[in-house]
Amino acid sequence: MNLPLALTTTIILTLLLVTIAFWLPQLNVYTEKYSPYECGFDPMGSARLPFSMKFFLVAITFLLFDLEIALLLPLPWASQTINPKLMLTVALILVSILAAGLAYEWLQKGLEWVE
Repeated sequence: MNLPLALTTTIILTLLLVTIAFWLPQLNVYTEKYSPYECGFDPMGSARLPFSMKFFLVAITFLLFDLEIALLLPLPWASQTINPKLMLTVALILVSILAAGLAYEWLQKGLEWVE
């Protein structure tokens, strides 16, 4: 299979699936599905509760550090390269960036729960 045919097929299939996913939920509009449910009774208050901004910031920080730590996973395979000094330099730079980010979060009290 050549590249233009594969790209055309992929684009057409993607557009078709996005169109179906966009139009399909609009066919069945049920007001019962969109109302909050509290054990068969009418809701007493709002279903939306306030969200802790501190929790949100800690969660975002965790995701960023987790993503950066995932960059360290290929290091065992990179150690088998021709130039291991370059690999060690890149790893040291990455760990230094992680440590600097952690120190910054710590100094800004981004990891504290008590205000």
